[in-house]
Amino acid sequence: MLDDFMTRATLAGVGVAFAAAPLGCFVVWRRMAYFGDATAHAAVLGVALALALEISIFAGAMAVALVMALTVNFLAGRGYGMDTLLGVLAHSALAFGLVAVSFLSGVRIDLMAYLFGDILAVSRGDLLVIWGGAALVVALILWRWSALLTATLNEELAYASGLRPKREQLILTVALAITVAVAIKVVGILLIAALLIIPAAAAQNLARTPEAMAMIAAGIGATSAIAGLQGAYIFDTPAGPSIVCVAAILFVALTLIGWGARRLS
Repeated sequence: MLDDFMTRATLAGVGVAFAAAPLGCFVVWRRMAYFGDATAHAAVLGVALALALEISIFAGAMAVALVMALTVNFLAGRGYGMDTLLGVLAHSALAFGLVAVSFLSGVRIDLMAYLFGDILAVSRGDLLVIWGGAALVVALILWRWSALLTATLNEELAYASGLRPKREQLILTVALAITVAVAIKVVGILLIAALLIIPAAAAQNLARTPEAMAMIAAGIGATSAIAGLQGAYIFDTPAGPSIVCVAAILFVALTLIGWGARRLS
């Protein structure tokens, strides 16, 4: 079964959707959209370092994404606004990554595959990495779900409950770095933030509870991956962008349905 490249691609897309769905909900609730985008951009530098050191792309991308996220957390509130820090670090890391790639002599690299994904080239080994990373992200979120939700809704309530919001932020940071690393092969560095945000934003129109929103977001993400791949196969379009296009269409449709339901109620 796994010899069929479309089967492998579908499994990869669904795996990334399951990882991105619950995390994307927290990104939406915490208004961290630009944070996710900045972490993804930093992964370009991780790809370049991984190729230079001849180590796993997953390991290199995750390490640099994690360093980027931790740096932002450390520098926030120390004289610069969060949006300023994210802008400086994200674009700097992207630029340094692209320059570093140009110095890699003797290494064949398809930069477009890393920027926009190459899901149709997913191997069995890639599937193990994607589903292993997705399982780790889901396990982290489930383990700290209540604490993460409390810290997101009200930091003062979190402190009163004996929680440490900074620790919960660190857990989200680690989960985000893992998700960025596993999603590179599927939708690419430039579209990772879209797969995090769009399904979660679409799920807001249907969900009545945070748990329902996470589950609906996972369903929307998986549907986007499957339909996007089918559309790419039929119309011969890029697979990663096609997945994001389907997610965007679902977002618009569900937003209109939600708006109509509110008007009628």
